[in-house]
Amino acid sequence: MTTATPTGNTYDKYASTNPLEHKMMGGFMKALDSMLDGLTPTRILEIGVGEGEVIQRVRARFPGVPAVGLDLPDPELAEYWRAAGLPCCFGDATRLPFEDGAFDLVLAIEVLEHVPGPEAALAELARVGAGTLVASVPFEPIWRAGNMARRRYLRDWGNTPGHVNHWHRWSFRRFVATHFTVEQVATPLPWTIVRAT
Repeated sequence: MTTATPTGNTYDKYASTNPLEHKMMGGFMKALDSMLDGLTPTRILEIGVGEGEVIQRVRARFPGVPAVGLDLPDPELAEYWRAAGLPCCFGDATRLPFEDGAFDLVLAIEVLEHVPGPEAALAELARVGAGTLVASVPFEPIWRAGNMARRRYLRDWGNTPGHVNHWHRWSFRRFVATHFTVEQVATPLPWTIVRAT
């Protein structure tokens, strides 16, 4: 299967040494961690796992809990996974290769903005999930404005390569609510993170 959708990070925000970007990522991770408070998952799925930054963090938070990651086919990503010992597989977010209700914590961190047909992906997350969803997307138009200020992707008006969907915090909440009950929303600049059941 070939795809024009980028896999992994176009820009490695997790490893940035820029002080401002480092601070922003710290705020994002703190908000993500707060979304996991009070949860006791027994089976975890992350779609759009990329290089595995988030799944490694979640596995450390819930040691011993089976966790699997999924992303589009990419041999380079597979090398990252092997090197880190991550149980990940290739697949399509709109046709997940898992049974109904197979996971009680499902993560979609920085992925739905890349998915053509995000409605189908959200329906699949609801199908395979039997507990909590934690999902994040860039907060538009702040995301693009930030890229423009950093002089990135100027020809595309600040749109990061591969971002085909754009939400602000209210529209993303409404989107998630089409299949889930939204319990909590966090807005670490420049992202929106939703926790839902």
